[in-house]
Amino acid sequence: MSLASNAGAGLAASIPSPETGVLYLGPVPLRAYAFAIILGAVVAIWMTERRYVARGGRAGAVSDVAIWAIPSGIVGARIYHVVTSPELYFGEGRNAVEAFYIWNGGLGIWGAVLGGALGAAVACRLYGVNIWTLGDSLAPGLLVAQAIGRLGNYFNQELFGRPTDLPWGLEIDPPNRPSGFAEFATFHPTFLYEMIWNLAAAALILLIDRRARLTHGRAWWLYVMLYTAGRVWIEALRIDTANLIGPFRLNVWTSIIVFVVGAAMFWWATRRSRHEPEVVGEQQAEERQSPARDE
Repeated sequence: MSLASNAGAGLAASIPSPETGVLYLGPVPLRAYAFAIILGAVVAIWMTERRYVARGGRAGAVSDVAIWAIPSGIVGARIYHVVTSPELYFGEGRNAVEAFYIWNGGLGIWGAVLGGALGAAVACRLYGVNIWTLGDSLAPGLLVAQAIGRLGNYFNQELFGRPTDLPWGLEIDPPNRPSGFAEFATFHPTFLYEMIWNLAAAALILLIDRRARLTHGRAWWLYVMLYTAGRVWIEALRIDTANLIGPFRLNVWTSIIVFVVGAAMFWWATRRSRHEPEVVGEQQAEERQSPARDE
């Protein structure tokens, strides 16, 4: 079957898109994009808390850090998106105020990780949490949260890939099809590809961590490598507007660079783990270094 004929008979074997991106809890409207982000954050906090406590951390510490990390992550994600796609919000015929309309989609994962990390670093300092132990605890939960968050792209009919005749092709309504692709009806569901990749990566980290305890940030850097490896090929399928550097999209180059950094840091963390014990909290470190004394 040709791609062009996809607009008709091929739809019987495709994934339909939702008619709306708004869900209703009784009379209360809730945007699916926001709901997916919130649900992902809740799941990530729950998973991270369990893993952090199992490593000897204080119960409740993860929630304390999350209060700082989540807002700063969202702000960072939006800033990254707007900075790397300014043509969507600035210039003739554009409304700059829409740069603040997060509910319409447009959050960059790199900005989210950087912003969230900065917020987490401040919180870890305040609450006496070792940031590497926190990162190791967070890694699989963050991947699950990202997988859940991609459901928001599904409801918004955005960030899909090239046209395809595959049975799992995603139906996209005509108004949401990019310029030059109006005659095609189904596209690669890159949101689904990333969901599956992230869930598989989370399962792999949990498996490796169970068999060979990943400490000193190794689970975190493994997350970085696994996520960016998947993002390279998934990004290459997408056809939404993006800035190019040479033959590749900006996010492809970013993924490659971050992967290399992650691999180098994983090697460094592995060397540290051979010579230094894991420290869960800064207060614990001080107690180990200070001689015991009677009160």
